[in-house]
Amino acid sequence: MTQGRLARARMSGAPARRTRTLVAVVLGVALTLFAGGLWISSDDSVPYRGGPVTITTGVPEGVYAKYGELLRPRLADDLGTDVSLINSAGSPDNLDKVLRGEATLGIATADAVASLPPEQRDQLRAVARLYDDFVQLVVPADSGIKDLTDLHPAGPGAPRLRVGIGPARSGVQLLARRILDTVGMTPEADLDAKVDGIGDAAAKLRSGALDAFFWSGGLPTQAVSDMLQERPDGTKFAIRFVPLGGVAKALQSELDKAGEPQVYREAVIPGDAYQGVDGVATVAVPNLMVTRSDADTELIRRVTGTVLGSREAIGAVVHAAQLVDPGTAIFTFPPLRLHEGARLWYRSAKP
Repeated sequence: MTQGRLARARMSGAPARRTRTLVAVVLGVALTLFAGGLWISSDDSVPYRGGPVTITTGVPEGVYAKYGELLRPRLADDLGTDVSLINSAGSPDNLDKVLRGEATLGIATADAVASLPPEQRDQLRAVARLYDDFVQLVVPADSGIKDLTDLHPAGPGAPRLRVGIGPARSGVQLLARRILDTVGMTPEADLDAKVDGIGDAAAKLRSGALDAFFWSGGLPTQAVSDMLQERPDGTKFAIRFVPLGGVAKALQSELDKAGEPQVYREAVIPGDAYQGVDGVATVAVPNLMVTRSDADTELIRRVTGTVLGSREAIGAVVHAAQLVDPGTAIFTFPPLRLHEGARLWYRSAKP
């Protein structure tokens, strides 16, 4: 072979060798990613074909409802299907709706999940740990209620205080009952208990129709913030939070005795959560997004991605949602194991 022909043969063979080398590299990387569990499918642009999705949230004025309102359009866009919302009384009600198949997804506090019988808990799985709820025992700033025990009647025959404990089947009422139990009180025996939602409770406290109310929600809760707004006549309303920091250990101690997982912790409502309201120690409990254990794996994988991918956009309005993060969202057990679809998403999101 002449030198010219040899040179041309080498030149024509070079692209083929480069092509074979590139293919080998690509296949090698793909196999490595697949073996390591990091393969991310590229079909997220394909609409979800499994039918409409329903999310059960909470009372209209609460953080659950606002979070759901902001998540709904993002989830509908990502899935390419209809997504609807259901208002509810709160966490226990949401869990009932998911268990009965009335909702695809729901938001619930970890203590509400832990309170379920084992056979019901086994029917549920977690999508993500969201943000923490903070218990807020709200009183007028000039109230004589300085401590939880001040909710006791002043003496035999004395009138019972009018205290909002949240609607039936709400996480607020579940927590209020447990908190009152730590000082030997029950709503039925010691309070003139009211079962209003957060919007009505806030309005009644401001009007003088309530002496106090319990609320458990992300910070800040709009209904509480609205109480502090100046009225058209120029008047303002001031509130305080009754400290509940010492209650967290007592609550968890009772759960430990019952063999239930640790879900409560002592936390601080910061002084900048609500304008003009001092910070105080209280009880915090995490929220979980839950679904049924038999929910479609691909659906839940994509839901998980939307929930985590929407953190900044939703957090700009619902400040508590800024704390939703892959580094913490995966820690849902105890009390609830991750759904397989969620587990796949978290594996794919590893750096």
